[in-house]
Amino acid sequence: MKRMFNLILFGPPGSGKGTQSEKLMARYGLKHLSTGDLLRYEISRQTALGKEAQNFMDKGQLVPDEVVIGMISSALDENPDAKGFLFDGFPRTSAQAKALDELLKLKKAPIAAMLALDVSEEELVKRLVKRGETSGRSDDNNEQVIRARIVEYHNKTAVVADYYKQFNKVVMVKGEGTIDDIFKRLCKEIDKRI
Repeated sequence: MKRMFNLILFGPPGSGKGTQSEKLMARYGLKHLSTGDLLRYEISRQTALGKEAQNFMDKGQLVPDEVVIGMISSALDENPDAKGFLFDGFPRTSAQAKALDELLKLKKAPIAAMLALDVSEEELVKRLVKRGETSGRSDDNNEQVIRARIVEYHNKTAVVADYYKQFNKVVMVKGEGTIDDIFKRLCKEIDKRI
């Protein structure tokens, strides 16, 4: 199996992560791996993992890490020709990061880098309020809710970043400027590692 290039992209709400993910996938031929999508996929196919996940969700519980890691493992196996994967919103804890690393070690496809879009809180609030005006998303038009989401993001990401820092894999990328400016900065970091 040829070497895969696996990437984690992090960014607070409003950082433009969705937009940049699309551009990165197109440019580098990466496959998007969102745990939400994986869960829906496995459940819709009624796989053993999907049924197990559904069981937890029906009880209002979080799907355990080992089930999610199992789904990621299946996704990797089902896409042997993928140039690499772009992990989005996962891992969220150091336990998940460790489990993901163990899995990727078995697949001989480690995480190359964790790219984190760095945007000031004021800029994020401004962007989200603006997005709320056009998108109609209720969580985007209340400044207090927005600030709480940003704090939660930083608390969660900090632990994952700390985990990857020990392997020198964390790269903060300035997430302000035009979409193209930010994209160029991300590509520069990726090109150094490919």
